[in-house]
Amino acid sequence: MTRLSVNINKIATLRNARGGNIPNVLQAAMDCERFGAQGITVHPRPDERHIRYQDVREIKQAIKTEFNVEGNPTRNFIDLVLEVKPDQVTLVPDPPGAITSNAGWNTIKNLDFLKKVVGIFHENGIRTSIFMETDLEMIAYAQATGTDRIELYTEDYARRFPENPAVAIAPYVKAAEKAVELGLGVNAGHDLNLQNLRYFASRIPGLLEVSIGHALISDALYYGLENTIQMYLKQLT
Repeated sequence: MTRLSVNINKIATLRNARGGNIPNVLQAAMDCERFGAQGITVHPRPDERHIRYQDVREIKQAIKTEFNVEGNPTRNFIDLVLEVKPDQVTLVPDPPGAITSNAGWNTIKNLDFLKKVVGIFHENGIRTSIFMETDLEMIAYAQATGTDRIELYTEDYARRFPENPAVAIAPYVKAAEKAVELGLGVNAGHDLNLQNLRYFASRIPGLLEVSIGHALISDALYYGLENTIQMYLKQLT
């Protein structure tokens, strides 16, 4: 079964908007685990506008489920990941001011850089994933970096899904098939929700993990966090 990793950035955004420690991000991570999440994802950015570096340290000590830290591999980010040693690091090419991740890696242009970064994490026993769009040539070059997995950037799928699900998912099926052919694991994330998740997960070959934050945390406002996590898990069965 495809694993559900809950991205808790939005909980940190709410905390930081007021100051203090409400809602408690560490407690939220532990609750997500207790409610059935099979992973916790965080994306610390340089300005720490949501997840802070200290959050990453505290969460790693508190949870037993898989921990995925994603972000742009700047020197500070690399140092944090090497200190914390999560189960997985997902490399995302977002600039410092980006509201959210909005593009995958150009693995041709950045091949040497990514090979170096992936090598650093592998030397420290950390599984790597590279945030990717569906371009098959880029995926072939992702394999050349030595990465263990790719994470398919699914915003375009989510945007096109209401109009024509079959058309929306077609390039993602081809991308996943290519990745599997090359021996790469397949993760996915961005704008997946209760309406489009089951269709996606049931059709993508080799899908190991989905990382979902914004939609899941938003749904929790209406359904409650425990119930929402269970609703998302049911979409993956």
